[in-house]
Amino acid sequence: MWGPTIIGFGRYHYKYASGHEGNAPLLGFSPRKAQFSLYIYSKTDKSDNFLKDFGKFKMGKAYIYIKKLSDINITVLEKLCLETIAYLNDHHECACRI
Repeated sequence: MWGPTIIGFGRYHYKYASGHEGNAPLLGFSPRKAQFSLYIYSKTDKSDNFLKDFGKFKMGKAYIYIKKLSDINITVLEKLCLETIAYLNDHHECACRI
């Protein structure tokens, strides 16, 4: 668990140019009342291409909102998750490798 509402897998350490640093899950999921939040990195060119075929969703700052699983392409979700893990393993100190 990451806080009271986020279920996370793995862990990576981040550090911003401002000096702020911390740990975050490689992948995260948070069930909310109106929609689910998926905490996956989606700012790479490869991830952006996957999002074209993802289905019905809204983007937040660092997450994707979906209302129900039937609104999205599960195969694309799997590809996004694998791309996220690969990106974070390449660019950060991670506690989980696949």
